[in-house]
Amino acid sequence: MSRLELFGVGASVRAALAADSREGSVLGRVVEERRDSLLVALEERDLRCSISGRLRHEAVDRLDVPVVGDWVGVVPPRPGIAGDGVIHAVLPRSSVLVRKEVGRGGGSQPIAANVDVVLIATSANGDFSVGRLERYVALAWESGAQPVVLLTKLDMCPNVASYVEEAQAACPGVPVVAVSAVSGAGLASLAPHLAPGRTAALVGSSGVGKSTLVNRLLGREEQRVLAIREHDATGVHTTTSRRLIPLPSGALLVDTPGMREVGLSGDDGGVESTFADIEALAADCRFRDCSHAVEPGCGVQAAIDDGRLEATRLESYEKLRREALWMARKNDPAGRATQRKEWKKRHAANEQLRRLRGET
Repeated sequence: MSRLELFGVGASVRAALAADSREGSVLGRVVEERRDSLLVALEERDLRCSISGRLRHEAVDRLDVPVVGDWVGVVPPRPGIAGDGVIHAVLPRSSVLVRKEVGRGGGSQPIAANVDVVLIATSANGDFSVGRLERYVALAWESGAQPVVLLTKLDMCPNVASYVEEAQAACPGVPVVAVSAVSGAGLASLAPHLAPGRTAALVGSSGVGKSTLVNRLLGREEQRVLAIREHDATGVHTTTSRRLIPLPSGALLVDTPGMREVGLSGDDGGVESTFADIEALAADCRFRDCSHAVEPGCGVQAAIDDGRLEATRLESYEKLRREALWMARKNDPAGRATQRKEWKKRHAANEQLRRLRGET
């Protein structure tokens, strides 16, 4: 097996590079982002690379420049000459994990490309948050990859079954795996998601045990680990950069720093997949454009009334959907008028509902 086959190369990737006419171009995969360069795995070695001036100039936004996991066309230095390679092309992606940049004016920030599975790590302790988990799952569905929820620190949790039930209720159809990186419990259930040739991205808040899990999967101490803070059950940020790591199983793992904020990038398809139960109930609404607030014959409100759906879940759905639509509107000026009309309609419906309930 060639070195790039260990990094998951396929026939379609090689064909994409073959269509490029750049003289001396070779295939590589970005394995690490550094402050002023990228580390790229080539067939023979790893090579530090910069991004060509033309590629930077033609990039519309950060989604057009290479990130960890990307397959790229590289022109290496001439034989016998020391120096960096130059990335001149980003090959077509099968998926890309994107979040909104931190800050009020943030655009889209790519995290990893060509990912098959997104492993969402969350602690089975007081730091567990349904709302945060729903955001991560929506982010994963948006990317085009399969989300998998990892409930970490199983060895420290006496009532893990309750956390599993809560996670399953929040993420219908998404596999939920409880693991202990310390004892190894549950890792066998994770193995099918880390099959040879597959790329997984490990995401989660700081201190949920990602570094400990990476060390366990590697079978060696690769990542620095710090203890959690006992007063609030949260951990400490240790990973500082994104890296693509080959695992003994033959899978590849993108290890990422903890995210303090999980903003959606603007594709509401991820929200629809995360809340597939609400989308299914909405199919029973009398009106196609039902706001699920005051309209008669609303399938979603009927489910809340008879206990099949928690009102808080509908609130989460509406919140994330508004956020995704806001980002889509921000990135698509032509759609702003349509979204503005939609928001006015929903605002009027919510006001009418409050009046009916005597809240105004």
